[in-house]
Amino acid sequence: MGDIILSSRQLTLKNSKMHAGAYDRPGETVMAGVLDSVNQRTQLVGQNRLELLLFRLRGRQIYGNVFKVKEVLQCPKLSSIPNSRAVVRGVAHTRGETIPVIDLGMAIGLPGIPQEELPNSFVIITEYNRKTQGFLVTAVDRIMNMNWEDILPPPKGTGKDIYLTAVTKIDDKLAEIIDVEKILSEVSPLREDVTEELRSRSAARAPGHLPVLVVDDSSVARRQIERCLIAIGMQVVTRNDGKQALQYLQEITEDGSKAKDHLSLIISDVEMPEMDGYTLVTRVKSDPALSDLFVMLHTSLSGVFNKAMVQKVGADDFMAKFSPDELAERIMEIVDKG
Repeated sequence: MGDIILSSRQLTLKNSKMHAGAYDRPGETVMAGVLDSVNQRTQLVGQNRLELLLFRLRGRQIYGNVFKVKEVLQCPKLSSIPNSRAVVRGVAHTRGETIPVIDLGMAIGLPGIPQEELPNSFVIITEYNRKTQGFLVTAVDRIMNMNWEDILPPPKGTGKDIYLTAVTKIDDKLAEIIDVEKILSEVSPLREDVTEELRSRSAARAPGHLPVLVVDDSSVARRQIERCLIAIGMQVVTRNDGKQALQYLQEITEDGSKAKDHLSLIISDVEMPEMDGYTLVTRVKSDPALSDLFVMLHTSLSGVFNKAMVQKVGADDFMAKFSPDELAERIMEIVDKG
């Protein structure tokens, strides 16, 4: 998912108005109860549960995401960046780092936060796609521990260019979950092409490999991975979440065959609506028809606590998004080993 998941460290709030149950009243107590260790965090693995960080942009609409949060702080003084996009409001200097700060509202087409309101706004400092960046929001509310079954795909007919990756209900109000991968691909585009050297190596490989199943709720991420795999001569099948992927796997094996007879491997995101990647791996590895299939978790999350989760659910590999050359090289290695 454009997805934003909490780190295993305690979420730090500085000078914060953040509190449970309201968005607008200042001076409330700091939120507590965030999972603060690997052991606690991994208890959710395979249970199809997530922690959703709720926040507001301008207006009363509730937004959420599954950020890997380093900390949330009241907006510090921002230094301007010459020739930067308007959506990048400046850089923050915190804990020895210089971090670009993106106005999340502007990034999805809403009015930006006025300059005079910045001191009363908040910056969510996140690690995402191997980089650290801040997202500027009007207010931060709380973290909800939820089931992925309650996180649903956007309603049909909303179009391809929306910045939603999912929706859910919080206290009878609709919360919109933002596709951060789409935002970052527009604000700070990643190189998506495999190098010519790797293309040449792939051309020398034996042909006839089975397709790769790519599972990701972000259309941007699916496109990036598919483009990478096609460049090295692989066929690709895509599904939008773990539930769709599991249904597909059950369909292709209902004749008594094994998934390995149809696919080379699965590349799956972790944070997805309806069924997350950890739960998908658990279901795959517990089904005799599917269990022999190689599964790689490919996600914006990184660090030791994620490796612990990968080991717990029994995935075969883990890779942080997104490096086309690293992914291409690793896939060729896996497929060529058979």
